[in-house]
Amino acid sequence: MTAPIVHGGGITEAAAAFGGKPEDWLDLSTGINPNPVRLPDIDVQAWHRLPDRHLVDSARHAAARYYRSSGSLPLPVPGTQSVIQLLPRLVAPGRRIAIFAPTYGEYARAFASAGFAIDEISSADQLTPDHGLAVLVNPNNPTGRAFAPEDVVCMAQRMQAHGGLLLVDEAFGDTAPDLCVAGQTAAHGNLIVFRSFGKFFGLAGLRLGFVIAAEPVLSAFQEWLGPWAVSGPALVVAAKLMGGDTKAVQSLILARSEGLAAVLRRAGLTIIGGTPLFTLVDHARAADLHAHLCQQRILTRKFAYAPSWLRIGLAPDAAGDTRLADALRSAHLA
Repeated sequence: MTAPIVHGGGITEAAAAFGGKPEDWLDLSTGINPNPVRLPDIDVQAWHRLPDRHLVDSARHAAARYYRSSGSLPLPVPGTQSVIQLLPRLVAPGRRIAIFAPTYGEYARAFASAGFAIDEISSADQLTPDHGLAVLVNPNNPTGRAFAPEDVVCMAQRMQAHGGLLLVDEAFGDTAPDLCVAGQTAAHGNLIVFRSFGKFFGLAGLRLGFVIAAEPVLSAFQEWLGPWAVSGPALVVAAKLMGGDTKAVQSLILARSEGLAAVLRRAGLTIIGGTPLFTLVDHARAADLHAHLCQQRILTRKFAYAPSWLRIGLAPDAAGDTRLADALRSAHLA
């Protein structure tokens, strides 16, 4: 078993190390919409009963429209992390795993724990017949690197030629719908798409995601997860929110992203990547800057494999931007 990965969102641990109560902190360590959408009304029966089939069907059809996955009904899962753990079961022992890196670390951890050899790659040219599965996070976390849909489809075809699978994680795809390939899964049986629900809607605590793939893959995940994997209330929330107008959510995220970028530019920080839900900066003294911000009760995300990087998420409002700007001004790290 490989060592656990330290992710963003660890406010309790940060408060224990640097002081203050968790509610005193400004959490900029995640890529989650800091302004959660208003929860729709949920009938008491969704709480009272085990999830009925009609709730599952409603969520799946709403997700199919939202993700434009013509020909494929997305499978609701209790967060995409739950199915990352299951991915090794799809690959024959002895085949290698290709991961477009650097990226979300739980993929490598899941496959390494299952005994697979992993190759970190940066381009499709590095895919070989030895690879039983390739992982592409698109747009990427934390760099924001993005591949065009036609290039992703070419990767799927390349993998299919030697019996391999392509897993595309579109956790941050809601703010970049033109990059998404959910609509291609019906035509390419080896293409699997993961989608996160909580990041865009600001409801990560709901623990909900979707898998979009050919039916044999969906059936396998459904069997491995077992019955009632997703709660009734989560299914109701998904069906109602994905069936509604999300333009206001999108607009607020973009406005908050612009606010963050303005603060970082004024502070003289070098922006090297990101998505509308987070920005990646490079600074020679990133560890010192991270610690200084923690002393100001502001949490960002640092990376052991890239000690000059900090990922900074969105503040919920202009007051949060001002708080970050003041903290950066007092850092004196130029």
